[in-house]
Amino acid sequence: MPDHDEWLWGWDPTPGIVSVWAEPSGHATVWRRVGGELRVEHARFRPWAVVDRIDDVRRPGLGVRELAGDGELRWLVDADDARRLAHVRDRPTTLILPPDEQYLVRSGRTYFRGLGFDDLRRMQLDLETTGLDPGRDRILMIAVRRPDGSATTIEGDEADLVRRLVAEVRAEDPDVIENHNLHGFDLPFLVQRARALGVALALGRTDEPGLRQRGARRGVTSGDGEPRIRYVAPGRELIDTLDAVVRHDFATRDLPEHGLKAVARHLGLAGADREVIAGDRIAHVYATDPERVRRYARADVEEVAGLARMLGGPAFALAQMAPRRYERLADAGPATGVIDPLLVRAYLRAGTALPLHRPGTGEPHAGAALHLFASGVAHRIVKADVASLYPSLMRTYRIGPARDRLGALLALVERLLDLRLEAKAKGRAAPAGSAERHRHEAMSAAMKLVINSAYGYLAAGALTRFSDVEAANEVTRRGREVLHLMCRELAARGVTLLEADTDGVYFAVPETWTEADERRVVDDVAALLPSGVRLELDGRYAAMLSHEPKNYALRAYDGTLVLRGVAFRSSRAEPYGVAFLRAAIDRLLVGDVPGVRTAYLASIAALRRRDLTAHDVATLVRLSRTPAAYAEQRAERRELAYEALLAESRGWEVGERVRVYRTTGGGAALARDGARDYDVDHYVRLLRTQFAARLARAFTADDFAVVFADPDQLALFTVPLETIRPILRREEG
Repeated sequence: MPDHDEWLWGWDPTPGIVSVWAEPSGHATVWRRVGGELRVEHARFRPWAVVDRIDDVRRPGLGVRELAGDGELRWLVDADDARRLAHVRDRPTTLILPPDEQYLVRSGRTYFRGLGFDDLRRMQLDLETTGLDPGRDRILMIAVRRPDGSATTIEGDEADLVRRLVAEVRAEDPDVIENHNLHGFDLPFLVQRARALGVALALGRTDEPGLRQRGARRGVTSGDGEPRIRYVAPGRELIDTLDAVVRHDFATRDLPEHGLKAVARHLGLAGADREVIAGDRIAHVYATDPERVRRYARADVEEVAGLARMLGGPAFALAQMAPRRYERLADAGPATGVIDPLLVRAYLRAGTALPLHRPGTGEPHAGAALHLFASGVAHRIVKADVASLYPSLMRTYRIGPARDRLGALLALVERLLDLRLEAKAKGRAAPAGSAERHRHEAMSAAMKLVINSAYGYLAAGALTRFSDVEAANEVTRRGREVLHLMCRELAARGVTLLEADTDGVYFAVPETWTEADERRVVDDVAALLPSGVRLELDGRYAAMLSHEPKNYALRAYDGTLVLRGVAFRSSRAEPYGVAFLRAAIDRLLVGDVPGVRTAYLASIAALRRRDLTAHDVATLVRLSRTPAAYAEQRAERRELAYEALLAESRGWEVGERVRVYRTTGGGAALARDGARDYDVDHYVRLLRTQFAARLARAFTADDFAVVFADPDQLALFTVPLETIRPILRREEG
């Protein structure tokens, strides 16, 4: 009988691993933190690969083992040096992992056994530069927060500044180095400047200077079409808190944007006196008031430290499960980045052959169920949550990949569903703010991530080794049945359905209902669902604006406003428009229609008085074309962001993000601190056509025209605002 816990956690109990670096030569270095002290250990391992044929494999020095079962990858080949495997490495069918993952998979080891997040020695660093181009700009200052919590800045001659950073890192010897956008800006900039200055960037724990490279989903690229890379410092884990923010926001959809300052403010990590300086003003301010820039830079690293602790727990917990480096799990996709390594380890531990990747069968994948029953404004809202619906259906009906002969995916899902309930219960029981609660909540979040990715793994086509679209469609079919049952039974009990999908159902209840009535109706419907599918009351709200599927606003009973979906919160949206929406929706959901009008007029007045700056009206654009590619299409179609860059005669890189706005006369410019030369008429029109329009479903067409009428045009006949009432309209049967 297989030990499913070994599949999930590995089997080697070695505690305290904080980093692993393995070389193709078969030498592995393991850094362990035991009792707060760092230990360094060296080990030998045999590099390995799994192949589908051995016609050219039987050579001196190679070990060959046949795996059981009918999978195509049935030959495990190893050697004392990876160079002996060169003849199989380039086969498209060969399974071969990076050396550190080879070591972890075969040894059964994982990171962080017996450690809590706070047991790590963590350092934060942040560059302040004269600009974004390392070819022509330079480093002004580096802020550093040491593992003991003290923060300082390193300044002076640029070459000396980089040397002092290296000395600081080696003296403090952190297990982890963190920053926000570390891999998108700081490390690439630092690498290029160190190279130009002739300074050895020895940030790792090995004797070799310089950083290594690895492929990554999100990182930097040397040019259009080139693969993305991230830098690696052997012996240390380089963590970008932007990854944690993206992962968190994918699950919660509650962050205004992904920049450090905005996220820190939203999560309560920013101090009331936090120094703020626009990025393009850093060099100017430093020349006139360097202490202000020091305060700004120290605040950055303090916020990064808090952000890493608040949102980094799931990646830390994943590293206790999956046989990958911590820094790779921090930016990994959950299907190919977490589930695949777990399954490969399970199969090799069981001595069982693996299947080959297969092309898609062409069978269409049925999308998840999603219903919008009503739009507009509703009151007394309940959210009934279906906890991990698709994984629960996989477990209940034993729906797994046909080629998973071990049943490993279902075994992992089943074990994680049970363990997550334990982790959630232990987290609730632990004292608020304690390391124990942090540990259990992080583990619960990591388990949820893996559990909820199991269905996506099935449906991923040729991207995953055990994909099975037919099985995924069966899960979807069962999910539609469950959702239909829930909605039918809820409606039969007198509620008004608003929106339903695989995450749950939003509905409004009669005015006479109490909270006990709300819980009773959810419990009644939950009792009708298939065994293993849990429905529970997940939230209660005073009001809801339903705009489109998965785009809505909620007002809690304490007045807190929650916005969901790109219609109400998007990193690309102009900040002045988002601010208007928050103010207007807050009034709308309490029935204050004159207040909605007041918010609209106040926004127009602020634009016309130029109370707002260019940053308030600018949109954030990610550049997807090289200068050469844009030049080729410019005659046919001009785009604001590239025109703004060309107007400043400055180059750019694919993936770079810039804030741009439309200037008076229709020109384009990059947002500058204090600039107010925006096209007022354009942004007034945008306020109505793009932002106010998202409130249209809350009114009749005539009432909408009154609420958002042009303040410069007198209407002969108008309905008093006090008599207008928000509406709720039925969308589907």
